Amino acid sequence: MNIYLLLFLEFFKMGALTFGGGYAMIPFIEETVLSHNWMSTQELIDFIAVSESTPGAFAVNISTYIGSEVGGFPGAVCATLGLVLPPFIIILLIAKVYDRFKKNIIVQGAMLGLKSTVVGLIGATVLSVGIAIFFPSGIDVSVFSDTNFYVSLGIFAAALFLLLYKKLNPILIIVMSAAAGIALGYMGVISV
Repeated sequence: MNIYLLLFLEFFKMGALTFGGGYAMIPFIEETVLSHNWMSTQELIDFIAVSESTPGAFAVNISTYIGSEVGGFPGAVCATLGLVLPPFIIILLIAKVYDRFKKNIIVQGAMLGLKSTVVGLIGATVLSVGIAIFFPSGIDVSVFSDTNFYVSLGIFAAALFLLLYKKLNPILIIVMSAAAGIALGYMGVISV
């Protein structure tokens, strides 16, 4: 199958079947990217980090990056269009009828189920990405003797604290985390 059509169809499927936004899509993106051998897990994690730290919607950013990596500019266009077209069509349809049905017990039940599933998908993503970052060679006791593990854990804890308790802007936290990683790399504290 033509790579551009494949990119469009795979991301169209994600856009049509994933509820909860970009983070809920990460398990589907990971499965698709790895099953087609478009990139490695580490490359995908790097793409996730870049997509999160650039302006715009996360899901659009990651689809554009993956499409670009796999098929250049035309691949980026195909992946991005594939991703955004289904939600665009679906939200137009829902907006037309939602007011009439929002009190319906079936609609309320569906919304409760969808919200719960989205939390589960985001939780699975946190675990998957966390394991890849904190245990890149697999869960092993030797990881606990690696300085990178403790630096990553420290930056994670600091970012979590600043986000939850100090209510700092996420962009500022991303910039500070990148600066800390760069500084620690230059000082030789961490190895890449």
